[in-house]
Amino acid sequence: MSYQLVGNHPAIQKIRELIGLVSDTALSVLLLGETGTGKEVVARLLHACSPRRDKRLIKVNCGALPLSLLESELFGYEKGAFTRADKFKPGKFELASEGVIFLDQIGDMPLLLQAKLLEVLQSGEFARLGGTEVVKVNAWVIASTNHNLEQDIKEGRFREDLYYRLNVIKVELPPLRDRKEDIPLLTDYFVEKYRNEFASGNHFQLGMPIRELFSAYHWPGNVRELSSTIIRLMMGDEPEEVRAELVGNMIADRVSLPEVVTVAEEERNIGEQAKRAVTSLKAVKLNAARDIEKKAIVNALDLARWNKKVAAKILKISYKSLFNKMHSHGISIKRSS
Repeated sequence: MSYQLVGNHPAIQKIRELIGLVSDTALSVLLLGETGTGKEVVARLLHACSPRRDKRLIKVNCGALPLSLLESELFGYEKGAFTRADKFKPGKFELASEGVIFLDQIGDMPLLLQAKLLEVLQSGEFARLGGTEVVKVNAWVIASTNHNLEQDIKEGRFREDLYYRLNVIKVELPPLRDRKEDIPLLTDYFVEKYRNEFASGNHFQLGMPIRELFSAYHWPGNVRELSSTIIRLMMGDEPEEVRAELVGNMIADRVSLPEVVTVAEEERNIGEQAKRAVTSLKAVKLNAARDIEKKAIVNALDLARWNKKVAAKILKISYKSLFNKMHSHGISIKRSS
């Protein structure tokens, strides 16, 4: 899979230049930015531009595992180190030696493990769980987080010495709302990318009204949210439904609506109740979604002549899920006369 850092914003251009300068050094890199801003893309570009490009890049999600599992994942273990450790297993640091280890969500790493990580960064050595043999590694460490680590240090959640060891080269990725001039470029990039990936998307066109809304929207999920929204549209989601959802999110987050959203469109897409009371927006959206789902289920059952196995296939859900949804919506299990 190829990775590209798309955009002409000065911050993005600076990051591209920094990638070229840093990739030959193997100095520790700390990537900072909100979720979905492209931190992993930068990590993979650093690897691809470095002399280590032919070696492994090993990614570890530090926020996805509890302390005991994360420690064994990073540093490996010897046979008999704990229950069910029936054979030796090398850790990610060992596998990434001479290559790159990408420590994603480093801000979520437990404090106890931060001390061991600091020791490895300082000495390049560690012992596997249950072992005494010293393992030497030479891995280029790239870490990322959406945390404010300086604030975490003040509150005792992150080690200051580890922060300075990781923060040799700092790369800050801006949120998409701060580089809105890149939205049309990113939109075209993702449309073309998914046209190539999805045979059904060859004739897909994105209309001007939703493009204009894209440029005005605040994108709380950043580039990742833009990418997934385009996938939804290419997979058949109705543009008006997506548009209504984006407008609803802007109202819920108290973001000023753009001029491209007229009063008539606003009323049609999200309803008068959502305009009067922001707190009720989620309930309005939920009720609308339930109504749509119920209609879809009944339509599928009618098409299948109430053969529930066939209806489940039409809806692309399991037979059990269909029964649960029918019960939830109050649809009779037996065909009504």
